[in-house]
Amino acid sequence: MAAEASVIRFAAILAAAMTIAAVPASAQTNAPNPDPTKIDCSDASNAASADCAKDGRDTKGGSGAVQPGAVFLPALIVDLFPNPVAPPAPLPTPRPDPATPPANNQAGPPPGGPIVSPTDLIAVQPPRAVAGDFVPDEVLVTVDGDAGAVQQIAASFGLQVRSLRQSRLLGTTLVRFGIPDGRPVGVVLAQLAADGRTQRREPNHVYSLQQAASIVNYAFERIALDSKQASGENVRIAVIDTGIDDSNPALSGVIAGQFDAMPDVPIEKRDHGTSVDGLIAGVGALEGMAPGARIYHARAFEGGKSTMDVILSALDWAASQDVRIINMSFVGPKNDLLGVACRNARALGIVLVAAAGNNGPKAPYGYPAAFDGVIAVTATDAKDGLMPQANRGPYVFISAPGVEMVAPSGAGSDVVTGTSFAAAIVTGAIANLIHAAPDRSADGIEKALAATARDLGPKGRDNDFGYGLLDIKAAEAAKE
Repeated sequence: MAAEASVIRFAAILAAAMTIAAVPASAQTNAPNPDPTKIDCSDASNAASADCAKDGRDTKGGSGAVQPGAVFLPALIVDLFPNPVAPPAPLPTPRPDPATPPANNQAGPPPGGPIVSPTDLIAVQPPRAVAGDFVPDEVLVTVDGDAGAVQQIAASFGLQVRSLRQSRLLGTTLVRFGIPDGRPVGVVLAQLAADGRTQRREPNHVYSLQQAASIVNYAFERIALDSKQASGENVRIAVIDTGIDDSNPALSGVIAGQFDAMPDVPIEKRDHGTSVDGLIAGVGALEGMAPGARIYHARAFEGGKSTMDVILSALDWAASQDVRIINMSFVGPKNDLLGVACRNARALGIVLVAAAGNNGPKAPYGYPAAFDGVIAVTATDAKDGLMPQANRGPYVFISAPGVEMVAPSGAGSDVVTGTSFAAAIVTGAIANLIHAAPDRSADGIEKALAATARDLGPKGRDNDFGYGLLDIKAAEAAKE
């Protein structure tokens, strides 16, 4: 009987199991999808993640990740000169040559194809991590088409057209699209890649002026330029910087033209731009490297910050002024649009000079300085020692004085330090070369600077000093 009871119980259990297996499974939903903002490396909680880190670019920026509540253009970020002063440290591991031209990742259907709504879109590439600070609700796109095509793209992808213009240096239509629904920038960039009418797609990156913490200008002696013979007479130079105090006596008769790339933002700070212009071509007691030069000044920064869209507008204006040199004393992340603009400006014969950056030995490369064809300038002191906060890397081209120099400012004068001001010294020195030999090419000038620089640090070009300290007397004597 016990055996019989066991058999009956086993049969009952087996029948129950078969009954449960026959019941259809109820519909289930998975756990909620991860927050889409986590693919965006501007989120401080994700900036150090593996997905963000393997991108290999700056995920910190001058002032850290973009925080909720930060004010962006047209009101702009109001974080004054945020670059951290890092202590000296060992050189970073060598990295690939930053001069390699970026690929043009065009994808998607041919122009004129069907309009696809964002909800139906299958991205041709995964949403990419975005490095560096950027405006969180905007993207910059070059478009193959007219205003009608731009409006179609905006409608198709749920975007706003915030600005649209024909860029001289990019050679195409540049559109600043707004993202009204909170989608991460990386997601929108990936979605836009599926439309063949979009040629290049980039974040609207944020860039920072390169001024470090704040005696007579010792630069003349250190770069072998006779102050009594110095002249940049009639050499046309563009400077992209803050607003300036053009009533400062040091700038009397120096400014040939001005352009405001951000007219809706009130001017509050004029010091940095005034110092840069004064070091290049100041007159009177605070004489610059190239007195007599004609400066075309583009205001593109406020509170130490600007965006890619504003900087490109300033670069286009500068190129239209028939200038021989453009000074860019600012640093930000790598941006393909800025790279194209710099290459095309150089193709016009313009010498490009940029600050290498003040973010320390372990900092990522600073752009535009790290683009090919841009002279990246680091800063040295009165004893030819390297500024401890200076960026390092194979993109550093040349050294020039930039530590504790007296320069004009919005308040009259000030002691300034930073690769911004070293870049201004190099710009003024190059103006002397052009004044002495107007037919000198941009390539010839770059080669002469490299060949005649006074070697500092390890023998030959190195990651700290580049080719070495600028020697303008030797560069003037060098033949192309």
